[in-house]
Amino acid sequence: MFIAQKLRKKSIAEYLLYMWQIEDIIRAMGCSLPLIKKVYISKFSDYTQEQIDDETDWFGNLIRMMNEEGKRDGGHLNINNIVLEDLVDLHNRLMQSDKFVFYSSQYYKVLPYIVELRAKNKRADNYNASLTAVVTQYEKGEIETCFDALYGKMLLDLQKKTVTPETANALKEISNFVGLLSDYYLKNETEGLKFDDDENV
Repeated sequence: MFIAQKLRKKSIAEYLLYMWQIEDIIRAMGCSLPLIKKVYISKFSDYTQEQIDDETDWFGNLIRMMNEEGKRDGGHLNINNIVLEDLVDLHNRLMQSDKFVFYSSQYYKVLPYIVELRAKNKRADNYNASLTAVVTQYEKGEIETCFDALYGKMLLDLQKKTVTPETANALKEISNFVGLLSDYYLKNETEGLKFDDDENV
């Protein structure tokens, strides 16, 4: 909970990837709160008892939501899907505006990499298949595909697996693009971005 709160203020992209990881941690432990408390929460040795209780309640609420939403075996919680939808909405507004030319140029720079990742997923004929397999299980929008690719790379890093230099370069560009979108999201929340359509309001 406390890590999520810090990431939420710092980077919405890092927050979302972290929340996806938390979903997987919960599933890996069979949605068992006692096991999560014993194996995961207990590792935060610098937490006070009150913080441990808050963290335990937070995980308990996430488990309840996963059960209620039928997400025990897969999929993302509605609270996380809403964040992704907000990012997609912001992306669309940035692309439709004439005021964010740099953002548009970064998007078109990354778009070929997204297409290539999807193509690799279909071929699945090399050792990068484990990365690209998580990119598109069904047709997704570009922003979700970017997040899937970054999350897949994070999982490979945890398994100490590598990707080709070409894939690493693609992921670097995707990460830069998602970081830019995340920065705009934070700025829009704190200051408010001026879009073209705002001038007519």
